[in-house]
Amino acid sequence: MESFSLILAIVVVTALAFDFTNGFHDTANAMATTISTGALKPKVAVAMSAVLNLVGAFLSVEVANTISKGLVDEAGIRPEVIFAALVGAILWNLLTWLVGLPSSSSHALMGGLIGATVASAGFGAVHGDVLVTKVLIPAIAAPLVAGVAAMFATRLTYRMGRNADTKASEKGYRAGQIASAGLVSLAHGTNDAQKTMGIITLALVAGGAVAPDSDPPMWVILSAGIAIALGTYLGGWRIIRTMGKGLTDLQPQQGFAAQTSAATVILASSHLGFSLSTTHSVSGSVMGAGLGRKGGVVRWSTATRMFVAWGLTLPAAALVAAIAEWVCGFGSWGTAVVAVFLVASSAAIWKISRREVVDHTNVNDHDTPEAPAEEPPGVVTQAIAAVTPPPAGPSEDLSATIPAPAAADPQAPSAASTV
Repeated sequence: MESFSLILAIVVVTALAFDFTNGFHDTANAMATTISTGALKPKVAVAMSAVLNLVGAFLSVEVANTISKGLVDEAGIRPEVIFAALVGAILWNLLTWLVGLPSSSSHALMGGLIGATVASAGFGAVHGDVLVTKVLIPAIAAPLVAGVAAMFATRLTYRMGRNADTKASEKGYRAGQIASAGLVSLAHGTNDAQKTMGIITLALVAGGAVAPDSDPPMWVILSAGIAIALGTYLGGWRIIRTMGKGLTDLQPQQGFAAQTSAATVILASSHLGFSLSTTHSVSGSVMGAGLGRKGGVVRWSTATRMFVAWGLTLPAAALVAAIAEWVCGFGSWGTAVVAVFLVASSAAIWKISRREVVDHTNVNDHDTPEAPAEEPPGVVTQAIAAVTPPPAGPSEDLSATIPAPAAADPQAPSAASTV
């Protein structure tokens, strides 16, 4: 019983560590556009996001129930399986953070849980219908819905403010962007903090600490909320730079439209119990906002790298988790080996990240691996621009383009007399 209590404690601590990485990995979802447009200073932005993440953790348990009760068969799960799942999710989060790619922490967790469960109990222990309807379909639909909504919202925003004073308009949109970013932070806490709650609750059920089909205990909700808030305050500056500067250059109007669209999609999915990726939603809305502004350019090279990471998230985390579960199957020493590997790998990734430090002082820098310099408009951007070409500028003074005659002949007529 003592050894079992120890593994259960290890699982809970590891789950909270994942929640912490989720916080700094996904800070960009809420605050990247707000920071890139200058609506908030970087440290103020992450502090506000952290507080609202904590508040959001207490608003609902629907997503937590999807994970703890719906995705896998509780009867075939041991605490070691959940530990292996968390190892796969944490390592994928850290690797994608290192290269500045906004991949999905949610899908890393889902992939880890699926891989470890299959390695332990076979494919029959995974509920395929829940996986398809509440994980895979939202993964595809979320960026598309958020992107289209942000594109039209951006166009509407510019159309409504075309006659307004530019400075006053931008000031108002910055205020609106702060409010919408706060809404995304609240939604992030409501959706993502619950995933850790669900994992911990699943571990407690597997360990016999709580009854099957139980909702997350209050201490689980509180600890998960605090962990994700602390991670958020740390700030995932590499991913913030990619999201705010690497995909497109945003103006306050675009930032407001992107954040509002993403928040709407995330909150709706939380209400329905969908394990939605906030990363997919916000990334889609940022690209949509980039396409919605006349002359706006989406950097498709960065977007392509991001799409590849999205596609690899589930299988990569599942593979690492399955190997970890296989090693844990050798007993206590196997679990110890996996734990040591997790700590050593995390320390190595952190040490590599120190070679090029990204923090609040240089998060808005251009021409970096995470925020590359301008690139020519892609096919999609050109197609969007062709549908709504930018309006012609004010008429030019043609007389200014007529060269003055040579002054050698005093009898030559003056320039004014020829116009």
